[in-house]
Amino acid sequence: MGLQLVSRAAVDGKHPVSKASQTSEFFAKARRLTFAAVAFFLTIVAASTSHAQSSTFAGMAGNWSGNGTVTLDDGSSERIRCRATYKVGGPSMEMVLTCASDAYRFNLQAAVIAQGGEVTGTWSETSRNVGGSIQGHGAGGSFQIIAQAAGFNSSISLKTTGNKQAIAMRADSQFRAANILLSK
Repeated sequence: MGLQLVSRAAVDGKHPVSKASQTSEFFAKARRLTFAAVAFFLTIVAASTSHAQSSTFAGMAGNWSGNGTVTLDDGSSERIRCRATYKVGGPSMEMVLTCASDAYRFNLQAAVIAQGGEVTGTWSETSRNVGGSIQGHGAGGSFQIIAQAAGFNSSISLKTTGNKQAIAMRADSQFRAANILLSK
């Protein structure tokens, strides 16, 4: 029988095929398909991770807390405790920053969108019922922003590095400045 298989294959121009070689060929194809599927999956994950990491607000999402100081119009300075929450979704970010001392408190909320390195949006300070617009630039967790409202201007510098964040605010009102250091 084996000789017939060899001679028939020789006449047809084909090599004889046994069940053992068919099984090993099947497993070889299955391994190649599995490898290709895994490689494809890893490529997709790496691309999506790379895209997420390169987002304007990369590394900012989540809850932060820390301390700082606030300087008032009369030059007095107070230590403050702060909490921040950032919700990041693609090119947009929502932020809530609450800071308090024994005598001073502010609740800052903002919603911004980043496009081409430019950041625009709105802000509000709920304990004083004031709000306005935000304009500035930044990427990769480092921002220079101007917050404006009727009778109020503030420059804000925000820098995120790993699980540390520094916020510096300078204003032209009774609230003159704040320097805050947060961590995740």
